[in-house]
Amino acid sequence: MVPLPAADIRRAVRMGLAEDLSHGDATTTALFSTPIRACAQIVAQEDLVVAGMTPAVQTFLAVDPSLVLTVVRRDGASATTGDVLMTITGDGRSILMAERVALNFLQHLSGIATLTRLFCRAVHGYSVSIMDTRKTLPGWRAIQKWAVALGGGVNHRSSLADGLLVKDNHLALLRDKQAPILSACRAARSRAPHIKRPLIVEVESIREAKQALRGKAEIILLDNMTVAEVRQAVKLIAGRAVVEVSGGITLKNVRAMAAAGADRISIGALTHSAPAATLSLELKVASHTKRRS
Repeated sequence: MVPLPAADIRRAVRMGLAEDLSHGDATTTALFSTPIRACAQIVAQEDLVVAGMTPAVQTFLAVDPSLVLTVVRRDGASATTGDVLMTITGDGRSILMAERVALNFLQHLSGIATLTRLFCRAVHGYSVSIMDTRKTLPGWRAIQKWAVALGGGVNHRSSLADGLLVKDNHLALLRDKQAPILSACRAARSRAPHIKRPLIVEVESIREAKQALRGKAEIILLDNMTVAEVRQAVKLIAGRAVVEVSGGITLKNVRAMAAAGADRISIGALTHSAPAATLSLELKVASHTKRRS
């Protein structure tokens, strides 16, 4: 089971509804002065991995606890085009008020989970982890990383306190310009012995990878290297450190990176560039049907 970031979801639902409903729903109020019984379905318009069902349910119930919800596809489940993910029955006004916020959760998070699943499938057969990064929406990190995990990915650092990762801008501030990576490794070891996480060092060349090995980095992150360079670095490292690859990773080259010997591949696009999944909410009152996407 993928751990549910319950507190983060509750906070996001409150914020989403505050954005949309803090001053009410002018259109719905103008059109319908009394309750109007309705039924709705949320339908997949493409093949996808469901993520965001939990906050979607909370959104509908926060607007109107009397709504009757049936979840057909739970978080982490696969769905194909035309599949019903959820049904909602109750006051149509409440459904309209909750619709956009609920769909925002489902479309965005399902998009992340679906893209992650595509990357995982692309490297099938190789012993490599597909990982996310900290390139997330402010306030949504735990939720977006949850969606990555639902898609089969592995979560990287959740915050700057979550381990040691020496990057190029750290090196830029060091006085040692001859062997900055070696100096950074030694400083990290001596000044932060209490952090019981692997030391990760980002490198951009074979020369820097050699320094990271001398500094006894446990994980060497090969940044924006070609497949040939990754293969060369893997041969140099020869199992003395875990090899992570990042930068410029796409569905077109990820399998080649895995074949070159990467142990883990971190991809910022999983969270910052995943296309929203296509879903629709189909609302019915008597014989009338209205589709909103």
